[in-house]
Amino acid sequence: MQPNISTKLLHAFLALAECRHFTRAAQRCHLSQSAFSVVIQKLEAAVGAQLVERDTRNVTLTAEGEIFVEVARSLVADIESAFSDMADYVARRKGRVAIAALPSLAANGLPAVIAEYKKQFPGVIVQLYDALSDQCLGLLRAGKADLALTAPGASLMEFETRTLCGDPFYLVCRRDHPLAKKTSVALADLNGCDLIHLAKSTSVRQKVDLLIRDIAVNNTGFEVEHLATVAGLIEHGLGVSLVPALTLFQFRQLKLTAIPVETDDVIRPIYIVKQKDRNLSIAAQGMFDLILASFQSQPLVEPHL
Repeated sequence: MQPNISTKLLHAFLALAECRHFTRAAQRCHLSQSAFSVVIQKLEAAVGAQLVERDTRNVTLTAEGEIFVEVARSLVADIESAFSDMADYVARRKGRVAIAALPSLAANGLPAVIAEYKKQFPGVIVQLYDALSDQCLGLLRAGKADLALTAPGASLMEFETRTLCGDPFYLVCRRDHPLAKKTSVALADLNGCDLIHLAKSTSVRQKVDLLIRDIAVNNTGFEVEHLATVAGLIEHGLGVSLVPALTLFQFRQLKLTAIPVETDDVIRPIYIVKQKDRNLSIAAQGMFDLILASFQSQPLVEPHL
C-alpha cells in the first residue's frame, strides 16, 4: 500500500529534526504541542517505523529517522521545485508551442506575430513548421503541432476551425503584358492567357482550378512547386499566374505587376485550426489569441508590386 504522506507531515518532521524540541517545532509550524505530536505519529505510522526518541527534555532521531530526514528534505525540495516549475509554465516563463503554417503565412505575417510573442514570453520555445495544407493538418493530427494556419480542405471537418483572414487572388504578369495597365481584371480577361500553375497538391492550385473552370486559358505545361519558380517563368515571358495576396512578396524583386481579380468567389479563406475537444496549453492559447488579434487587426500584405 502506498503511504499517504503530505507536505504538512514532512515539514513538521523537518522542523522537529532541526529544533530537536517538540514545543519549539510546534510553534514553528503554528500548531499546538498536542496537535504537533499527532502529526509526527501519523508520519511514523505512514513510514512504518519510529523516527524519533522522546524524553522530557530532548528529541533525538532514531537510525531510521536519520535516514528519513534526508528523504524528507529531498521530497520537499522536489515538490517545491515542481510547483515553482509549474508556476513558470502558468506565467509563460517556460513552455513550448508548435505552429504548422502554409509557407506563404510562415514567411509573411506570422513571423511578426512570433517576434511579438517571443518579446512578451522569451522563455517559451516556439516551433514553426512551414508545410502545405494537408501536411499542416497531419502535424496537428499527430500532436506535433498545437495550431495550424491553413486553407480550406476536406480534412478540416475533424478539427475546430476559426476564420483568420481572407486572402484575395491577384493576376501576376510582366509589366509589358496587355493586362498590366488594368487596375483590376475579371476572370473573363484571362481568356487566351498562358497560365502558369502551381502543383495540384497545393491549396492555391485547388482554388485556381475552381476559378478558371469556365475560362479558356492556354495550358503552358508548367506546374511547379515553388513560387520563386513561378516568378522566374513570368519574368521571362512564359506566362502569367493567379496567386493569393499572401504570396505577393515573392514577386517584388522582379519587374512584375500584381492586379486584383474581380469576382465574389476569389477570396481564399485562411483558417486557424486546432484539435477538437482538447484544451490548448497556456503557452499555445496565448499564441492562438495573439495570432487572432494580430491578423484581424491589420492588413497582412501590401498588394502593389
